[in-house]
Amino acid sequence: MFSWIQLESFGAVAEELHFGAAAARLNMAQPPLSRQIQLLERELGAVLFERSSRKVELTAAGRTLLPSARRILDLCSKTELEVRRGSSGDAGAITIGYTAIAGQSALPGILRLASRHLPGVSLVLREAVSTDQLDGLSRGSIAIGLLRPIVARRGVVSRPLMEDRLVAALPEGHQLATGKGVMLKELDGLPLMMYSTAEARYFHDLVMRLYDSAGARANVTQFASQVPALLAFVAAGLGVSLVPASAMGFAPPGVVFEELVGPAGLADLNRADLDIAWSESNTTPAVTRLLEIIPGDTTRR
Repeated sequence: MFSWIQLESFGAVAEELHFGAAAARLNMAQPPLSRQIQLLERELGAVLFERSSRKVELTAAGRTLLPSARRILDLCSKTELEVRRGSSGDAGAITIGYTAIAGQSALPGILRLASRHLPGVSLVLREAVSTDQLDGLSRGSIAIGLLRPIVARRGVVSRPLMEDRLVAALPEGHQLATGKGVMLKELDGLPLMMYSTAEARYFHDLVMRLYDSAGARANVTQFASQVPALLAFVAAGLGVSLVPASAMGFAPPGVVFEELVGPAGLADLNRADLDIAWSESNTTPAVTRLLEIIPGDTTRR
């Protein structure tokens, strides 16, 4: 089988039609260049050049080989470049998991950063709840997750990405929609659109802690795993819900929001922050570079 150096030598001579000029172009002496051409001709069983004291010309076999040789050399050069870019983080693919709200709030900024700083990297986006993202990070099916800080997972590293809090989502025209905020106690007994315990345990438990802190009774009448579904229930007038403040700009018509007020210590309890997470064992150069350009410097394990 012929080699890269043999094809490169052939291509240079075919384009220069002069062994001396081809050797200078390849930064090598002429005898080794002639040797490579001889080895290639022996491998192919065909004479590729007609040589005389005055000129060098391609034979019919040489003219047949030249287009294919150029394609092979171009492919090899492209492959070498892609490998180099991949090893430096300038190329490759990154699968990013994100929650529905993160897809509206944090994800667009990350996509803009990637487009600006890593134009050769392709991004694959997968919407998933936080628990499914953690599983994906552990399996290696996603490389980066935009998720809520639910539980620690061995081998998964995370850091804060965006501060958030819960606010009350109310049907338009609701008696509590005054623009002055809602006390948690005022939500006592109202139909509550609630997070699923299986898929949205983080938010479910946070809502229950907030209700308990105020001595309010959570009258759960509907469950959903994602915020948009809860907001749809609210817009239909079926009840109230507590959702991340980052969802306020993406709510459907018919939903209004009120800040939660009281009791003392509510601000410390009412934290619904978003983390960025990745696997320690599944970090490619492209993933490392993307993490470097995304703001945030506190790491959790």
